Amino acid sequence: MPFAVSAEEANSDAAWYALYTRHQHEKTVASLLLGKGIQVFLPLYSAVHKWKDRDKKLLLPLYPGYVFLRDRLDRKLQILMTPGVHSIVGTAGGPEPIPEFEIAAVKRVIESSWAVEPHPFLRCGDWARVTHGPLEGIEGFLLRKKNAYRLVLSVEMLMKSVAVEIDASMVERIRGRSWNPIDRECERPLYSAY
Repeated sequence: MPFAVSAEEANSDAAWYALYTRHQHEKTVASLLLGKGIQVFLPLYSAVHKWKDRDKKLLLPLYPGYVFLRDRLDRKLQILMTPGVHSIVGTAGGPEPIPEFEIAAVKRVIESSWAVEPHPFLRCGDWARVTHGPLEGIEGFLLRKKNAYRLVLSVEMLMKSVAVEIDASMVERIRGRSWNPIDRECERPLYSAY
């Protein structure tokens, strides 16, 4: 259930970027950017918060503090002047685009009926690919939490991950692929999912 994706999908030379926002300003930033005609994507998930007197179901950002936008950045100043926007995520060389397949994977998970939630970013472990069902072809880490399996999808630029519950029979292990082959500090997987 994304907050918003504008109907303007025609920018073929535009790339996806992440905006770092002020604390709890993600929905405001997304709304303001949509008003400026900029294509945005704010993935949300449903969570129940318990207070003393009641339980309340809330829609929270899947990536707290971030909003995705698709643009050529020819309106960079207009984007950065939007109230609540802190910066465009990147390196010292400037804003860095996020690969299209990472955004597409998050969109497919959000649009599916599977339960999704934020997950700590992982660097080590086995990769898995969904072999059938509505998420077929999506790749991520497979891990076990209690009695359920979860596929963890990461947006490397943000060093953030999300997890979606999945039936372990729907995935296959991808051999020879690790999150970061240069990362030698992890000699064994953080978890055992098989």
